Amino acid sequence: MEINKELMLRSGAENLLSGDIKQEIEGHGCPRVTVFQHAMNVIPMIPLGLKETKDINFRDAFKDFILEHYSEEASDYEEVITEFMELREAMRTPERDECGVSLLFEYFNQLYFIDRRFFPPDRSLGIYFEWYDSLTGTPSCQRTVAFEKACVLFNIGALYTQIGARHDRSSSTGLDAAVNCFLRAAGVFRFLVETFTNAPSKDLSPEVLEMLIQMMLAQARECLFEKMLLNLKESVEQMLELSQEASRVSKEYEMVFTKISDNTVKGYVPPSWITLVHVKVEHYKGRAHFLVAEALLPSLPENEGEERIPENELGLSHRAREILMFLHLPITSNTTIKITVPTTRKERTLLGLSHGCEAAQSHEEALRILRMCRELRKKNGLNDLLSHAHDDTLHLLEVFQDEDMFQTVLDPPPIAPSTKVQLSLSTPDFSQHRAEDIFRRLGPMAVFNAKHQWSAPRPAKLIRSPSQGFGFAVKGDAPVIIAGVDRNSLAERAGIHEGDILVSISGKDVKWLPHEDVVTLIREAGNSLNLGLVTPCDKTFYKLPKSKSLKDLSPHSTTSSSSGVSTSSNRSSSASRCSNYGSINSSTLSSHKEKRLSWNPFKKSLSRDRLKAESLNDCNIILR
Repeated sequence: MEINKELMLRSGAENLLSGDIKQEIEGHGCPRVTVFQHAMNVIPMIPLGLKETKDINFRDAFKDFILEHYSEEASDYEEVITEFMELREAMRTPERDECGVSLLFEYFNQLYFIDRRFFPPDRSLGIYFEWYDSLTGTPSCQRTVAFEKACVLFNIGALYTQIGARHDRSSSTGLDAAVNCFLRAAGVFRFLVETFTNAPSKDLSPEVLEMLIQMMLAQARECLFEKMLLNLKESVEQMLELSQEASRVSKEYEMVFTKISDNTVKGYVPPSWITLVHVKVEHYKGRAHFLVAEALLPSLPENEGEERIPENELGLSHRAREILMFLHLPITSNTTIKITVPTTRKERTLLGLSHGCEAAQSHEEALRILRMCRELRKKNGLNDLLSHAHDDTLHLLEVFQDEDMFQTVLDPPPIAPSTKVQLSLSTPDFSQHRAEDIFRRLGPMAVFNAKHQWSAPRPAKLIRSPSQGFGFAVKGDAPVIIAGVDRNSLAERAGIHEGDILVSISGKDVKWLPHEDVVTLIREAGNSLNLGLVTPCDKTFYKLPKSKSLKDLSPHSTTSSSSGVSTSSNRSSSASRCSNYGSINSSTLSSHKEKRLSWNPFKKSLSRDRLKAESLNDCNIILR
């Protein structure tokens, strides 16, 4: 029996120790509730910790993809890849200020370009994004950029909470800044809920994000209440209105406590969060009742020479009586005092005492809940603030302890939560933090991205006589596209096809050049034109018109069938009339109008086969 007793004591001690260690581990890595507080006379806020991630080496994967998919020299993009990797490394440890927020937004906007440039929908590059849960520290790994974006957005919201908790709440300016930060954080979390699904980590789950949104709204509401306290002039009307604001704060935290106590959330948040939210529910409930008691209880004369309010006089203004008419919720209990709008001084005092007693009980409950949390017990400032609020309530009631009515006080009616300030979430404005595509040299994003496929760049050299045209037309801007090719022309013999994309002219990259600049370069080439072309491999890459000839092209197209590159009549007809460029061959146009050469990249055409045969005859190639 003695041995069993010793074993049971030892087992109990080990369980207690393991519970303490578990609580410390759960709190490790999570933000302390008072870590950013400057003033000791305010209740601390709850900031969120940032999600952590590992370093990722994009260099090899990006260089291989540039060489394979874009057919460009990967070494030319060495500095750009390094710049992106440095940006991500800096994003992992941002400053706790607006510069840190801007850095996270810049990286988030850059991910839009990275996703479209390097992450095709049909295969993986072997890049995995690993992030650790902000609440539990559990790692999650995915290969999609959407997961990376969601984690960065969460860190933006978490950083706003830390900045908001850091502001000095002893001034109106600091309180306004804190409200702005908490509302921005709530807006980021709302954006996450609406745009991100299938969360791999708990902190990105809808139930946790909904709880965080409600918590940020409650903390913003609390800051507004503190600002109203700073401007309080201690008039009866102001105190009655402020009591409803305090009741609204208590109601907001009650909603947070309901969400944070749910089984799907409770096991993943630090216990100190749950306790602090519960403390705030009781504290602000007590503040609401205290303000009503302070407004209703008539001040008794401290000296014998002072006059006492007559018993038959109420001492309340018409505005105060109007507020009292809507101050309380409907009475549903038999133990609740039936007075809502007093008509005599005695009723006013009785109603004030009932609110004072309820305030004392709420403050006592807040202190009791505080003492049950190991971490919050160490916060001397929080304990002092709650004790001071309790002492103020007791001091208010001490004056009436000797009166008979103090012994027959009933529960007061519940105070209706109300506010004059409506809060709205601040949706993240990504346009304020613009980011330029650092891989812009790859070409316009709409065409040269990871989703589309095209052939490797191929050269096409056209040499003509002064009276001969190149035989092709171009259209579009950045990039310029081959809109049509004449039959039996130089362009057809050189392997140029309708739908090809111009990427270079005489060795100059033209993927970003507008239509007019490309036309100018072709004209300046004279009788010898060197083109770089790529052929789209997607069936739906371009939907070119089927029935238009070179003569019927739109004003945004340019023909070079006869004049090198003469624009259409309503743009610039002078080029087509230049004598040294020759004239239009009407027979060629009429035959082209009757039967236009259509080109399908997935089907061999007769013209391509004929061109191949001619090229084999022209070149000294021996078929073995």
